[in-house]
Amino acid sequence: MTVRLSVGYSVLTALCLLLTLSFDMRYAICDIQYSTFDINQPQADSPCPLPLATLTLSFMKILFAGTGTSSGVPMIACDCDVCCSDDPLNRRMRASVYLEVEGQCIVIDTPPDFREQCLTHNLRHVDAVVFTHAHADHILGFDDIRRFNTVQKSRIPAYAASGPMEDLHRIFDYIIGNEEIGVYRPKIDFCEVSCEFRIGDVVVTEFGVKHGPKPTSGFLFEGDGVRFGYVPDCLEMGDDVVELLKGVDVMVLDALRYNPHPTHLTVDNSVKLLERIGAKQSYLTHLGHDLEHKTLAQALPDGIQPAYDGLCVSI
Repeated sequence: MTVRLSVGYSVLTALCLLLTLSFDMRYAICDIQYSTFDINQPQADSPCPLPLATLTLSFMKILFAGTGTSSGVPMIACDCDVCCSDDPLNRRMRASVYLEVEGQCIVIDTPPDFREQCLTHNLRHVDAVVFTHAHADHILGFDDIRRFNTVQKSRIPAYAASGPMEDLHRIFDYIIGNEEIGVYRPKIDFCEVSCEFRIGDVVVTEFGVKHGPKPTSGFLFEGDGVRFGYVPDCLEMGDDVVELLKGVDVMVLDALRYNPHPTHLTVDNSVKLLERIGAKQSYLTHLGHDLEHKTLAQALPDGIQPAYDGLCVSI
């Protein structure tokens, strides 16, 4: 009996110590995850291919459903090295993220590839949709939200700032108004937002960035003690926004190509902004066919990596 109690006490003590270390060293665990989950090897067997221990201790999960520019990669009728590459890391659907935090499943942007992204990554639940802006490559899969209405038997809120919301109402005018018999359409509660708002227990801060002639938003998501910044389309970012995002756990930022573009950040300019923000881990998204994944990854500073379709970051 004495031996059994002694062994049991030792096991219990070890478990308690492990649990304490797990919570006190949360970011050390994240560092282990980054090294264990090979960023250069996409995992086809799971929409969120992370080690079991990492999943158990997760507080926020960020799935990159798409990481490409508006044309996608490969581009139609292009014979460049990246478009002809056999490396799956160079195949990019249009930019979108699926975020799980505080019991909420949040989609950020619904590109034309949205249905394919849901099937590829086995996405089965959506609590809310958040739109950064109303360009075609970020909204034209919105109609496929109707399937989630059917599965969940509920309406789904969609959040956007005033400018994008006006465009959503104009482009998807058939969603608004009285229901018609025989018409299968999304059931949406449109929510115009500015500054801070909530999705369940998730605190979301909307802020403006310069991208093109129409208003474009970035978002800061805060939940379960984790801060996540997402800005997929950007040319310039104000000092106030940089200050807001400083020290976030994960930052995702636009980086279209190496050469200057009139509405998007270059890789160099994106890196400079990310270094000012100083996130614990940063990712580049909205990547064009100028960027070969492994070449870009090797050239980037520590703490900054190109995202790829199917990458799942767990914090």
